[in-house]
Amino acid sequence: MFHFRSLKLFVGVIAFLIILSKSLSAQGNYGSENVPVLSMITIKGDSVAVVQPGPNGLDYSGNNPLILNFRNNNIAFEFEPAESFEFQYFLEGFDRKVSSWQKAGFKEYTNLPARKYILRIRFRSQDNLTGEIEPVAFIIKPMWYFSKVAIAVYLTLFFLIIWVLYEQLNYRFARKQYMLEQIINKRTEDLIIEKEKTEKLLANVLPKNTADELMAKGKAAKIKYNFVTVLFSDIQGFTQIAEEMNPEVLIDELDKFFFHFDSVVGKYRIEKIKTIGDAYMCAGGIPEKNRTNPVEVILAALEMQAYMKKLKETSEVADMKYWDIRIGIHTGTVVAGVIGQKKLSYDIWGDTVNTASRMESSGEGGKINISGTTYEFVKDFFICEHRGKMPVKYKGELDMYFVNGIVPELCDENGEPNSKFFNRVQMIKLQDIEELITNMYNDEAPPNLYFHNPSHIKNIIDQVELLATAENLPEEEYIVLKLAAIFLYTGYISDYEKAMEASLVHVEKVLPVFGFEQKTIKAASNLIINSFNEHYQSLCDKILHDARYDYLGRVDFIKLTDKLLRERTEYGKVTDSSSWINIQRKLLLDHEFMTNTARLLRSVAIEDQVASLQEYNK
Repeated sequence: MFHFRSLKLFVGVIAFLIILSKSLSAQGNYGSENVPVLSMITIKGDSVAVVQPGPNGLDYSGNNPLILNFRNNNIAFEFEPAESFEFQYFLEGFDRKVSSWQKAGFKEYTNLPARKYILRIRFRSQDNLTGEIEPVAFIIKPMWYFSKVAIAVYLTLFFLIIWVLYEQLNYRFARKQYMLEQIINKRTEDLIIEKEKTEKLLANVLPKNTADELMAKGKAAKIKYNFVTVLFSDIQGFTQIAEEMNPEVLIDELDKFFFHFDSVVGKYRIEKIKTIGDAYMCAGGIPEKNRTNPVEVILAALEMQAYMKKLKETSEVADMKYWDIRIGIHTGTVVAGVIGQKKLSYDIWGDTVNTASRMESSGEGGKINISGTTYEFVKDFFICEHRGKMPVKYKGELDMYFVNGIVPELCDENGEPNSKFFNRVQMIKLQDIEELITNMYNDEAPPNLYFHNPSHIKNIIDQVELLATAENLPEEEYIVLKLAAIFLYTGYISDYEKAMEASLVHVEKVLPVFGFEQKTIKAASNLIINSFNEHYQSLCDKILHDARYDYLGRVDFIKLTDKLLRERTEYGKVTDSSSWINIQRKLLLDHEFMTNTARLLRSVAIEDQVASLQEYNK
């Protein structure tokens, strides 16, 4: 419908223009005084503009339109002379078609919208001669808030509002996100704190490995330990004491004793199992297996005994009742694990536990009673008094010994362990550490460590032991040297590029667990650093050097150097065998063993090794 009306309007305008063009020639037949002209424009009924015809009159053509504001949108046009003429009107921008012929020389438009208009007027006389009056152009300006500037301001404000809203929403989102992050962080911190509290509480109840397994899997497997030393202690005559004493004072006294016992067993890496009434039970060698647990448990028992003896002396001076403690110890096999579902408890079972309990019940107040089995492991450390074969319920007769202290050469004037005692204990710990590192190699080492493998490490350790013994190395230095030999190549397991640094990390991580002092740890680390940097100052440095390069003088040198070539090739350290042969040949020619023992133990001369290397290259 809209297209049809537009088409009609277009056709009407075209027809009007054609008729107008045909009538232009007729205008010449009229004198200028006989042609109708625009004589007056009336604006809003009271504003009148008089149009003077002629060259000096007002010109409201398209190039110089009449400008009206929005309030003056009612406009009327008057033409003279009008008596002998008929007129047609067409207002471009408002009318849809040309008006019909009318005798009135007056045309009015009201409520015109703001825009540009051109009024076209045709006339005809009574004898049908036609013509056109000069078009009148006028512009009705829009209200100020519809002007281009206003629209530009509106658009600017609109986009500004959109931007402000966007920034506001973005700020609110960022603020909300920040608040959520703060809440999450706070809750995460709270969870971490609670988790640490839970782990700490669980660690106080269960061994760390067992607690970790329980938290990871929801349950912990029971483990059999073949070499564990179990300690039982109780208060002699406790039943009678409990009847005569105030319960609160009794509990406070027991708590004081057990608090001290806890600190003692923690000092010697002994696992507290439980307390039942006045009985205190602990075990060495669990959950971390070790060979020194019989010695460490008896050391703990001696400290417990000394503590109770001191309390006894204080009580006698104050004329107070004193408590005597009985301690029983046995070494053997146990099964350890967690029992219970709600109130978890770490416990041990087995004949060893029962025998340790019998040792305690068969003992005497103020004495440490050990079995014959335990005696065999500690006889070189402690003074033991043989009691003979004593009858034990359900066990028959068992050998028992009272521990009366540390052997004189291993203690100081106060009866405490001296450095020689601890050196002997550390000598035993070396076996545990060596076993640990061997297991680490077997479990974690990459398969392409063809040369730096457990077999080669074992050869270095054996050679260190041999050379240290032959060179009469002091016991304390021997311990440091063997530790360095054990950890020398452990870095290749985790970081081939920085093997020395990785080895030092293992030293710092493992040795404190086994109770080694920082002085010993630092000395072992320095030996490793010197070995990697080829600095040989002390006898220990030289022995470690000779043990490390022992393969250069062995009959299986070619086999070992081939393994080293394969290993370094796979790690990108060697690109061709020829350059490798030259490196090994130079190493053989430049190398010298630094200790007399190593030179004497050399199996193959340098010249023979070089010849074998040349033959291998062919």
